[in-house]
Amino acid sequence: MTTSLARNRNYTLLWGGQALAEVGFSASMLALPLLVLFLTDSPVLSGLVLTVDATAQLLVGLPAGALVDRWDRRRIMLCCEAAQVLTLGGLVVAVLADAVTVPHVMAVAAVLGVCRALFEPAEDACLPRLVPDSQLATAVAMNSARSSLGQMAGTALGGVLLAVARWLPFLVDMVTHVVAFVALLFLRVPPSAPVESHPHLLRSIGEGLRWVWSRREIRVTALCAVVLNLFFTAFYVVVIVLVEGRGASGAEIGVMAAMLGVGGVLGALAAPRLHHALGPHRSIASVFWVLAVLVPCALLVESPYLLGVLFALMSFLAPTANTTIGTHQLLLTPDELRGRLSGVMGVVVGGAGAVGPLVGGVLTEALSARTAVLVCAAGIVLITVFVTVSPTLRGYAKSQEEKKA
Repeated sequence: MTTSLARNRNYTLLWGGQALAEVGFSASMLALPLLVLFLTDSPVLSGLVLTVDATAQLLVGLPAGALVDRWDRRRIMLCCEAAQVLTLGGLVVAVLADAVTVPHVMAVAAVLGVCRALFEPAEDACLPRLVPDSQLATAVAMNSARSSLGQMAGTALGGVLLAVARWLPFLVDMVTHVVAFVALLFLRVPPSAPVESHPHLLRSIGEGLRWVWSRREIRVTALCAVVLNLFFTAFYVVVIVLVEGRGASGAEIGVMAAMLGVGGVLGALAAPRLHHALGPHRSIASVFWVLAVLVPCALLVESPYLLGVLFALMSFLAPTANTTIGTHQLLLTPDELRGRLSGVMGVVVGGAGAVGPLVGGVLTEALSARTAVLVCAAGIVLITVFVTVSPTLRGYAKSQEEKKA
């Protein structure tokens, strides 16, 4: 009889520690740009903090995946937590001493980005060794719920803590990583099969890229995810410009944006059941069709709150698609390549998410906001049609069964 995830000691330790760390991280990601704004009164430098964090993750993503496949994964996670504790502790001291500088804050953002680039592939690669195959989809969905909850709670907490003291969000973040570090000390990951020798790092990265490219189902799902992320993140920026032009207040826009997280959390909680009920192809195609139908509806809705409801509906099925794709890819990929798979996918999908807002800004500059929404909708419709008719995605269930056999 399979032990439930709630009674799986190793998974519970990992999930609980990282749930706290996600809250702390989100609090810092809100507070870091505001700290720079307090120091410089420059919106450009303030926004650059998040750019540094995202750039660090993208630049380190491919080497990080290769290193995860050659080093002890639990040790990597421990080192990442320790590095974040020391980095945040140094920032707390600097803020308390009134000695913090903009380069210091940028360096903190870079360290946090590098740690996430290493930690996430290490955790992803460990997951199939911590839970049985039959529970992997549930574990992937619960990790998604953890991230959404952490982002929502951490963002709200960061604002409250920053109002009390500028150093407090970073102290809380440091404490959450201390707790996560202690939890990892008690984590027991079954050993991987020993590898006699490792090729040069660049060759390891090349092996990972070739593996991803050689698997048609991974290639196709990555392409679809990139296109969808690109157009949806562009649409998100366009909608903010649209509602701001209609006179919406900052508070109304904030509530509207937060509803994306609400839909993501609810969707992540429902994802395990929907994943099994819908089957692989419908789990993936459904999120595309929901967006294809709802994105044009943004032109018909005036209220920011109703747009928030649309956002919640748009994000509800995304965790189910992510669970289906993530579970399939982890089961398909040999253990010695799982870190590189995660690194490659993080760079590819993350790059699309980073470019999307820029595309949205260009569209709103070149076109009216309403026309820009239609352009985004057209892009989503086209990729939705492709997902619907793609033989590779329609045969996703068959490829999963072949892997199990």
